[in-house]
Amino acid sequence: MADSLTKNLSLFDVYAMSTGAMFSSGLFLLPGLAAGLTGDSVFLAYFVAGLLILPAMYCIAELSTAMPKAGGTYYFLDRAMGPLMGTIGGLGSWVAVVFKSAFALVGMGAYLGLYLDISFTLLAIILTIAFGVLNIVGAKETNLLQRGLVTSLVVILTAFIILGIGEVDGGEAFAPNSADQAFFRSGLVGFVSTIGLVFVSYAGLTKVASVAEEIENPDRNIPLGMTLSLATATIIYTLGTLILINVLDQTSLESSLTPVADAGDVFLDWVPADLGVILIVVAAIAAFASTGNAGILSASRYPYAMAKDKLVPGSLAELGRFGTPTKSVVMTVVSMVVVLLVFDVEAVAKLASAFQLVLFALICVAVIVMRESRIDSYKPGFRAPFYPWLQIAGIVVSLWLISEMGALAIAFTVALLLGCVGWYRWYASANVVRRGAIFHVHQRLGEQVYEGLERELMTIIHDRTEDEDLTYEALIARSAVVDLQTGTFDNASLSALLRATVSERFEAGEVIAETITDSLGFRPVGEGVYMSIAVLNDIDQPELVVYRFGPEVKRSIIDGDLVVDDLQDAHTLLFLVSPTRPVGLDLRLAGHIAEVVQSDHFTDRWLRAKDDKALNAILMRDDHFYHGPVETMPFLVEQLGRTVGELDLPSSCILALIERDGELVIPTPDVTLLAFDGVAIIGDPSDIELLNEGLDPFEAHYAELARAEPDPAPSDTPLE
Repeated sequence: MADSLTKNLSLFDVYAMSTGAMFSSGLFLLPGLAAGLTGDSVFLAYFVAGLLILPAMYCIAELSTAMPKAGGTYYFLDRAMGPLMGTIGGLGSWVAVVFKSAFALVGMGAYLGLYLDISFTLLAIILTIAFGVLNIVGAKETNLLQRGLVTSLVVILTAFIILGIGEVDGGEAFAPNSADQAFFRSGLVGFVSTIGLVFVSYAGLTKVASVAEEIENPDRNIPLGMTLSLATATIIYTLGTLILINVLDQTSLESSLTPVADAGDVFLDWVPADLGVILIVVAAIAAFASTGNAGILSASRYPYAMAKDKLVPGSLAELGRFGTPTKSVVMTVVSMVVVLLVFDVEAVAKLASAFQLVLFALICVAVIVMRESRIDSYKPGFRAPFYPWLQIAGIVVSLWLISEMGALAIAFTVALLLGCVGWYRWYASANVVRRGAIFHVHQRLGEQVYEGLERELMTIIHDRTEDEDLTYEALIARSAVVDLQTGTFDNASLSALLRATVSERFEAGEVIAETITDSLGFRPVGEGVYMSIAVLNDIDQPELVVYRFGPEVKRSIIDGDLVVDDLQDAHTLLFLVSPTRPVGLDLRLAGHIAEVVQSDHFTDRWLRAKDDKALNAILMRDDHFYHGPVETMPFLVEQLGRTVGELDLPSSCILALIERDGELVIPTPDVTLLAFDGVAIIGDPSDIELLNEGLDPFEAHYAELARAEPDPAPSDTPLE
């Protein structure tokens, strides 16, 4: 049984999920009610609402690329502000999505009722169970359906817009339907109330965050997919309602539960066999179905993520045979069926929209907390612009719209908040000791910090860059290792030396030199080892420069505002430069280097090494690296005389280096392997372990070096 979700959702899946979650009641039910509040300015209300969702969307995108984990809003609030806020975000989001998804499936009945005599509730229950089964089978299968639904929906609505625009008479389209009706029927107050009503039509945009763990290349696909989805929705909502107010008279529009179909019946009457209206009904069904389907997919990830963190029973985190959270999906489906049977779904879904606005405000707060925590491992692949003003605007807009939704909506929101707090106090508080990033903000004020979050964020970075698994070995293989036994180096001379080294050794040397020598910010990574790290836009791969200082070398390095005089304990300086993508690669590489530097016997082996090639070999991670003379490797001795291209190695293993007669030989496929060669092989740990079984040529090689030369001075002797 799998223990983690599979990354198999593409950019189009992100787009389909976000778009499908937005189109349902927002276009096919709400326009009549919205027009009754504000008049013909309803299309402008939809447009403004699309702009007001931008802060929440950008904040969700930033957090999703920094922490692409199942649970979305729950996970972000939990890691930013602690498990209490996480419980509010997780349970509250789950409840809100369950009600709104149930409402979407009921909404299908209004359009199916044009042709079928069937109970709305019964149809909604059947669809809920069907979508639940599909979600159990797999997120990829679910999104195949979502793709089909959304494609059909967008194509039909685009045709509706294009044909409908032909019915709109130029600038007169923006005028009221009748001479005695004001454009803003209820003034500014009515217009603002309408914005609050239709704003929730865009709320489905952020559902994709709950499945971020299953998205390929989240740094690109999440923000791009959400942006394309919002652009699609805003255009269709705005132009669609503009067509409705021009095609239907005021009374017909405000009393209609099927306004799009009614409008199609007016200007698509030329289409034979009533096909135009039929296609609109198909689009409406696709819209409601896609919202319900996407709702089950996203809602089920909240209890799954919370169960992993012990905030709800742990069984909800178990993955079934298809690699999906089966029990969480079943619980969500059962809850939706109960809601359909017991509640006035439409009324409660509208109340749940107010809670969604609370979550939007908290998400904006979470971005501020994560930024101000200044955790090194907080590395979003996308950063929301205009910080912190965009986040402040998002908070203000959300609270403002809640205030416009009335006392009942506010009361429901407060009740749901209290229910979440009660669950946390009664069940979850005894199970967790985790703290949020807000404690890192407190640290700057002299309070406590939760280091577990930094470790967790580093784990996320590791997962996000797992496709670069052999990057470290390739980095070491091409690194510039310089052994300095004599001389005097201050900040200026070291900068000049570094510039010369990178300019000579690396293809992007000039670009690296221009940046890395501007600021030499050192930090200790091991006993006597200091590292400087830079992230550059104009390079394609990471590079490393290593200087080992002999005991006679004098050093005085000025590090910005920090003066490290004579570096008494330093014997090595490392300079790492990394590209901006994938985000967090610099931290991962630095972590690998620190792991090697802090390993047992590293200092002794490092100071004993007699040349730069030996130094390079020591920096390789043993679990990904196999090095030594061919004659000590039985699996290669049997293949002597073969070319590199003919060698039989485990599937992931690569012959990276050949040392022959003191020279490095590039291991091209036509190079023949000789008995006296020294080789370096890199590969996955499992394959390297196969090569290492019963033999450790790496240690044997350096033991031979140690026997061949007298011991140097003790490694802990201070360097002068």
